[in-house]
Amino acid sequence: MSIEDIHIPVLLERCVELLAPALAHPGAVLVDATTGMGGHSSALLGRFSDVELVGLDRDTDALRIAGERLAPHAGRVHLVHTVYDGITDAVHVSGFDHADGILFDLGVSSLQLDEAERGFAYSKDAPLDMRMDQSAGRTAADIIATYSEGELRRIFEIYGEEKLAGRYARFIIAARQEAPIKTSGRLVEILTAATPAAAQRAGHPAKRVFQALRVEVNSELSVLSSAIPAALDLLPVGGRLVVMSYQSLEDRIIKRAFAAATASTAPRGLPVELEEHAPRFRTLTKGAELASEEERERNPRATPVRLRAVERIRESA
Repeated sequence: MSIEDIHIPVLLERCVELLAPALAHPGAVLVDATTGMGGHSSALLGRFSDVELVGLDRDTDALRIAGERLAPHAGRVHLVHTVYDGITDAVHVSGFDHADGILFDLGVSSLQLDEAERGFAYSKDAPLDMRMDQSAGRTAADIIATYSEGELRRIFEIYGEEKLAGRYARFIIAARQEAPIKTSGRLVEILTAATPAAAQRAGHPAKRVFQALRVEVNSELSVLSSAIPAALDLLPVGGRLVVMSYQSLEDRIIKRAFAAATASTAPRGLPVELEEHAPRFRTLTKGAELASEEERERNPRATPVRLRAVERIRESA
């Protein structure tokens, strides 16, 4: 299989359409904050021949593959191994002081899902790793082995929005006292045994727990909360930020950050809005945009996507 068959970029044409006005001038700087296997970056570099790309990813395997895929544009490509809250430093170390267009495609990449040994997929038995950057940090197995019942319940409730969080935490604690839980297959067995039959009919019992573990392992929400304001600060007037999220917790962070950026800061009751209080950004989407039914059928991973975008219209006061 070619990489184009393995990795189908989500909402590609819409992302290009939204970013195009910001990238239409010579020397424009594009940041792909979640480069993955380079699908969006490849398309954008192909369509805008003068664009310079700063591509970020915490996954060294993804950067290697992206480097190979983007080789035809090598002179315009700057790949940086970093988490996306390091976006400002990544842009500066690549030789730029701003970014005209920025794209975030959040969540787990096709590479991470499809490589069973990474431990992201509950449908495949593998070591419980779930690190997006395998060179550092604790694994999901470490969390399962060391967190208290209350800590496990907390992350399952908050990051997985799991109604059976307490029950799952109790079963995990009991099971690990008998033997370490080191594989995704063993964790799925425990969760399945803990799930009442009626709840099993509502969906796979491991789905939300695996999401919660992945978010905790990679500190995804705290990183995102830092990354979005940093990305907004990098944009000049006319610069655009496009973000695709795949779960409600991520989308909530994006929605709040964009609402703050597009709101007036004028004190309530002020008869005339002064220029310094005017919004710095404007929204480019009406709420969160979804993938079309046709795209969801062609690429099932586009099903949960929520796309939001903004454009800077005024410098900060």
